[in-house]
Amino acid sequence: MDAGAGEVGQGSRAGFFERTLDRIDAGIEAGSIDVTRPDGSRRLLGCRAPGPDAIVKLRSWRALMRLGLSGSSGWYDAWAKGEWASPDPVQVFALFSRNRVALARPARASGPWRLAKRAWHWLHRNSRSGARKNIHAHYDLGNDFYAQWLDPGMTYSSAIFVPRGQSLADAQAAKLAAILDRTATRPGDTILEIGCGWGSFAETALAGGREIHGITISPSQLAYVKARNPHGRFSLTDYRDIAGSYDAVVSIEMAEAVGRHYWPDYLSAIAKALKPGGRAALQIITFDDALFEGYASNVDFIQTYIFPGGLLISESAFRKLAARNGLAWRDQVNFGASYAETCRIWRENFDAAVKAGTLPKQFDGRFIDLWRYYLMYCEGGFRGGGIDVVQVTLIKEG
Repeated sequence: MDAGAGEVGQGSRAGFFERTLDRIDAGIEAGSIDVTRPDGSRRLLGCRAPGPDAIVKLRSWRALMRLGLSGSSGWYDAWAKGEWASPDPVQVFALFSRNRVALARPARASGPWRLAKRAWHWLHRNSRSGARKNIHAHYDLGNDFYAQWLDPGMTYSSAIFVPRGQSLADAQAAKLAAILDRTATRPGDTILEIGCGWGSFAETALAGGREIHGITISPSQLAYVKARNPHGRFSLTDYRDIAGSYDAVVSIEMAEAVGRHYWPDYLSAIAKALKPGGRAALQIITFDDALFEGYASNVDFIQTYIFPGGLLISESAFRKLAARNGLAWRDQVNFGASYAETCRIWRENFDAAVKAGTLPKQFDGRFIDLWRYYLMYCEGGFRGGGIDVVQVTLIKEG
């Protein structure tokens, strides 16, 4: 009797897990998974067309049970408990992302677990007070923590790698320059940045002679950005409280922290802040529109453990809301492969900091493993194409 099957019984129960592997096998249209069962026997799933080639060692059948009941967050729980392992988890995530349509159901919570997660997520919605708590939970982990693995400019969003092979710092500079170009501003013009992070875009804009007002609801980021850019204007301000008008608005991967219920407020705030003819330069992370409703009705690993209250963007829904606010959608560019590369380099930097012992001492092994998993999970999602990153210009009509 193998130990994993012994945990949940033999016979029909073991057969149930084999049928689960059958369903996963049937859903793999591209790529493969080389699975080692808990008893040491192997099974190859997929192999119908080229794609990510993953290796998974199931140390316990409970890993599949957690996946079936709690989706991607259950799959993380199983990994954290040592119930499955892989020499390269990125390929596992890339394979699920690549075959997202057929494998969507196994990757989502079901039954009462789904309802419980939805209730938990609702309690973490991004009301004014909720948004402050959610941002604090992620961005106020400490500037010293992020400084260990981001680029020297402290840019926590996707770079643009053109040409391929350039350094992360150069690729981030290219991204920031592209955003500034989208504003079509000149020296002396005013730019509002919604979600100013640690100030890398503000530094770029100020160097180009623009006037910048950056807003954030993270006290740690505010202190950092003020010290970094003494000639800019920065404030602890919710986007719903923006006053005044600007020549341009910039928002880089801020929309994902808003939540679907507040998308209309976010786009309305952008429209109100822009002067007629003004431009908003946005960088947003999108989720496959074909599967968006299923994704939005569940609570995934990232929402559970990393970004409470967060939700990736439905491009079609966002376009419609932008149009309702008199914002014309122009010049969209997608660059998901660059985000995969960004995540890979972040993880290399993170691992190097762990090895060197330079991460802040309050972060224990469980936290370190969670964040390594998070960076691998994101990289795989972009490599598989289930998620993408977009730059777009919104022009205020009228």
